[in-house]
Amino acid sequence: MGRQTRREFLSRTLSRAATAGAGLTALSSTSIFADGAEMPRRVLGKTGEKVSLICLGGYHIGVPKDPAEGIRIIETAIDRGINFLDNSDDYHQGDSEVRVGKAIQGKRDKVFLMTKGHPRDKKGAMKSLEASLKRLQTDHLDLWQFHEIVYETDPDWIFSPNGAIEAAYLAKKQGKVRFIGFTGHKDPAIHLKMLSKPYEWDTVQMPINALDHHFRSFERQVLPVLVERNIGVIGMKPLAFGNALKTKAVSAIECLHYAMNQPVSTVCAGCDSMEILEQAVRAATTFKPLSEAEVASIRERTKPFALTGQYEPFKTTADFDDPRVAPPPYEA
Repeated sequence: MGRQTRREFLSRTLSRAATAGAGLTALSSTSIFADGAEMPRRVLGKTGEKVSLICLGGYHIGVPKDPAEGIRIIETAIDRGINFLDNSDDYHQGDSEVRVGKAIQGKRDKVFLMTKGHPRDKKGAMKSLEASLKRLQTDHLDLWQFHEIVYETDPDWIFSPNGAIEAAYLAKKQGKVRFIGFTGHKDPAIHLKMLSKPYEWDTVQMPINALDHHFRSFERQVLPVLVERNIGVIGMKPLAFGNALKTKAVSAIECLHYAMNQPVSTVCAGCDSMEILEQAVRAATTFKPLSEAEVASIRERTKPFALTGQYEPFKTTADFDDPRVAPPPYEA
C-alpha cells in the first residue's frame, strides 16, 4: 500500500476523533446558545485586535457533506460571539474558504478573517492569496499565515531570494493583508528558527495541549519567546487531534480549559457539527483560570501517554505533513 496523503489520513480519522470529543463531554439538555453567556475576548499580541477565545477551525467546517450545514455552523459561531475565523488555501480543495465567504456576506466587519497559504515562493504565494481572496469574497485578510512550517528547510526557503516573505511585504503594501504569521505542528526547533529570521511576526499558530507539555513541547520552548515579544499566540490541536480523549485521562472540556489557561490569545477548535460547536462555546464561556493543583493534575494524568509522542502523531509521523511543501526538489 502506498503512503497515505495528509488529507486521506485526516478524512479517515476525523469523524472518529470528533465522535470521541462529543461522547466524553456531557452537554446539558439546555443549549449554551440560549443562555446568553458572553464569549470572552483577548488581545492578539502586538496587533491590538481583540479576538474571541475560540477561533473557529477552518478544516472542520468543510467536513459536513451539505455545504449549507457548514455555513450554518459558521453563522451560528459568529452570532455566538466567535469573531476569529481560521482557514487555509487547501482545506477541502478550497471549499472551506468558499463556505466562509458565503457565511460572512453582510458580516465582514464582525469577523477577524484569517487564512493560510502553502507556497514558499513569492509568485506562488501571491497566486494562492488571490485565489483565497476570491473564494472568501473579500478584498483583504486580517491575517495571512505561512502554513505548515514542518520541514527544517522551510524558514530558509521562505526567506530566500523571491521567497514567500517577499509576498508578505507586497501583500501588506497593496492593502490585501493586515497582519502576517506562520503555523506549524512538527517541532519547536523549527518554530524557533522561523522566529530567528529578520521579520516582526504578528502571530504564531502551534499545538497547545496537555500532552504537548511532556514531549517536544511548544508550550515550554516556544510560548515564552512569543510572550516576551508580544506575538499573538494561536493555540491549536487542544485535544491533540482527538488523541487526548483516547487516553481517557482527561475530558474535552479539561483539554480546552488547559489550552485556554496558557498565555494564548485564542484556541483554534475544529467544529464539524453544532454539538461540537456548542462544546467549544461552553468551554470558553465557563473558563476560569486553573489553579496550580488543577494544572498539575491534568499534566500528571496525561504524562504516561505523552512521553513518546505516540498520541501526537502530527509531531512523530509524516501523516500530517503535506508533500507539496516538502523541501525542493519535489516531484508529484
